[in-house]
Amino acid sequence: MDVNVAAAAACAIAGLGVGLTAAIAFRWSEREQAKGSNGGRTSSRTGPGGPPHQEPALPPGVDTVLSVLRSCAIVLGEGDEVVKASSAAYAMGLVRGGAMAVDPMLSLARATRRDGEIRQVELELPRPGAARAAEPLAVSVRVAPLGSRLVLVLVEDLTDRRRIEAIRRDFVANVSHELKTPVGALSLLSEAVADASDDPEAVQRFAGRMQIEATRLASLVQEIIDLSRVQDDRILADPEPVPVDELIAEAIDRCRQPAAAKQILIAAGGTGDLYLDGNRGQLAAALGNLVENAVNYSPPRTRVAIATRRISSAAALGEADGELIEISVTDQGIGISEKDRERIFERFYRVDPARSRATGGTGLGLSIVKHVAASHRGTVSVWSVEGQGSTFTLRLPAGQAPDRTPSSEPRSDATASDSLPAPEARS
Repeated sequence: MDVNVAAAAACAIAGLGVGLTAAIAFRWSEREQAKGSNGGRTSSRTGPGGPPHQEPALPPGVDTVLSVLRSCAIVLGEGDEVVKASSAAYAMGLVRGGAMAVDPMLSLARATRRDGEIRQVELELPRPGAARAAEPLAVSVRVAPLGSRLVLVLVEDLTDRRRIEAIRRDFVANVSHELKTPVGALSLLSEAVADASDDPEAVQRFAGRMQIEATRLASLVQEIIDLSRVQDDRILADPEPVPVDELIAEAIDRCRQPAAAKQILIAAGGTGDLYLDGNRGQLAAALGNLVENAVNYSPPRTRVAIATRRISSAAALGEADGELIEISVTDQGIGISEKDRERIFERFYRVDPARSRATGGTGLGLSIVKHVAASHRGTVSVWSVEGQGSTFTLRLPAGQAPDRTPSSEPRSDATASDSLPAPEARS
């Protein structure tokens, strides 16, 4: 998965920097100890016919190395005073008032000063200025002697790496669990077909169930592939003009059959002839997931509305003036509670697991929407009231039509069962 590659690369880069600095410190320490064994440890040397020569505060080259490291760097003197500290060390609250503010790190530094041993531990620290319930900072601390008097403390923030590892573990566990259901069902159904070989009606029934499970399995695998392509939220390098009207038509066509089976009207309206700059496949998948969710979680004989308009990014996001395309998908379904709205875009999270399995949902659709929006420099949000329905809104930077100027002519489109009258629109 892309997230594992990114995490491995980050670990390699950080490890290289820590190792380089520790190596410099270790070499310098050896040289200084060798000098001390020949002439006794001292902080000054007297040259012939001249004043005492003071040992430099930092070994040559170390200051330059520390300035380019991503890790926090702190150099402590003989009296535990801070000789040098990076700005990140102050930002993390490791240094306050010219002194080390974390007692476990100070104890490590003192032990290293006594015996010259390099030490490395992992600690959890409270976030500076955050509430007690906030997630602590996970850090790796490496302490090494720097010359005969100084101690170098390197602190690497592991919080994001730990979070990525936790996400990866959860993802693998969830995928394994989700795959077991259709695979196990297919195995049992194949045995049932074999046992009922002399009963054509039973064979047909079991074969139908096998087709449903095979479709669910194929959908899950495809959505895992889609998610792996967009989960790093990397901005697209070569976007292309994508007509919004065609994306909506594809989404409606994708949901035409299940909507007709439930007599749900899918209506599209708003500003027409709009364009986005992006990846057509990803945008189609995102909008299709929103419309499919709206149909799946709506009761029969209700309405799903898709609306489009052009808005100012300054008004919507508070950013520099520009134009956004807003696509909203509104249903009259079961709605989403406030606690569920906070997690609705997480992978494999379901508001109603039993209903999701009944409709064939994988729990990945909204996560894909979130990542597609991020990779297109946009956002996705949800408004919902339990028992009344939900509105999911995509806001993406506007694009230009190829070789022609976009217009703002309103358009309306709808599809539904022929016998279904259009319900009243909801405010």
